[in-house]
Amino acid sequence: MADKNLDYYLSLPYTITLMPDTVSGGYVATINELPGCITQGENVEEAIRMIEDAKRGWIEVALEDGQDIPEPARAEDFSGKFNVRVPKSLHRTLVEKAKEEGVSLNQYINYQLARSVGTGRETESIR
Repeated sequence: MADKNLDYYLSLPYTITLMPDTVSGGYVATINELPGCITQGENVEEAIRMIEDAKRGWIEVALEDGQDIPEPARAEDFSGKFNVRVPKSLHRTLVEKAKEEGVSLNQYINYQLARSVGTGRETESIR
């Protein structure tokens, strides 16, 4: 799309993150791809309504100022594959742990990554 306008950006599936506000109550909402786009509401519904308003304002100001507006990543941007170099000692330990569990190294690492990412997060992302 050559002429990207407000309606174009508002139609994109930006990622909204909601976090409980442990200090004053309610919820804090941010849009991950738009730095500084943040608001809060007394409940989830209000926080989502408020972040949509904040997103509109953020994009309007960026368009007026001629700033680049980040777009959300697309699902096709992620292949599900990546290469990681690790020390030989860690590689050995991972192989040994995978054997103990009776699974492949790939399955073991996938499980550990998923477990780590899902632990202790008190945020919720919405697309």
